[in-house]
Amino acid sequence: MSIDSEKLDGIGIITINRPERKNAFTRSQYEDLASALKEIDADDSVHVAILTGAGGAFSSGQDLKEMAEMATAVASGAPASSQPGGFTVLLDGLETFSKPLIAAVNGVAVGIGMTLLPFCDIVLIDETARMRVPFSELGVPPEAASSILFADQIGWQRAAEILLTARWIEAPEAVEIGLALRTAPQGEVLAHAVELAKTIASKSAYSTRVIKQLMVAGRGGRIKEARAREEALFAELFRSRGFSS
Repeated sequence: MSIDSEKLDGIGIITINRPERKNAFTRSQYEDLASALKEIDADDSVHVAILTGAGGAFSSGQDLKEMAEMATAVASGAPASSQPGGFTVLLDGLETFSKPLIAAVNGVAVGIGMTLLPFCDIVLIDETARMRVPFSELGVPPEAASSILFADQIGWQRAAEILLTARWIEAPEAVEIGLALRTAPQGEVLAHAVELAKTIASKSAYSTRVIKQLMVAGRGGRIKEARAREEALFAELFRSRGFSS
């Protein structure tokens, strides 16, 4: 299994488990992670979830080899709507997940490994981890509503610089600018996330759900609108000239 899920004392722990590829996502992994989120969301015995990665990476993003193959298929005439389904299914799952979700960023977080973080309610990061979004290097649009969520989270200018330059962000800076709540000593981020999850799980399950739902409701339909704009640009890019890794 490339997505592992376990439940313990009211906590669900989901692990992206493809360490030989630094937990890069394939289409099937997107769908498997969405399924794991859905299962935990439906289980009344679980009150809070943690998302982390196996080995030394959180996620290195989209598997570029598979992405190039999908783009080639679209450029050759395959329907664009049939290609990126796994990605959109995951974003739907993250957007509708109703319980508190903690990200334990244990290593490198690139592309979707970084853009999924604003869908998490709290982000803890290993002191040695770092992240970036390489869209401007790859020649593709932003993804996962990052075109608005980064600006909401860290301000317009910081978001613009991160998106436009594709530079690395080290763990202390991620905390300083608000992409993560705090760092954990090397190798201890999951343990810290579990302790935080235990605290949340000990509170009223009703209240913790409602708190999250009200906070998410404040975003209105802006995420769906941003995703629609981004995904339309991806589809047009694939149809017009494809993608090369």
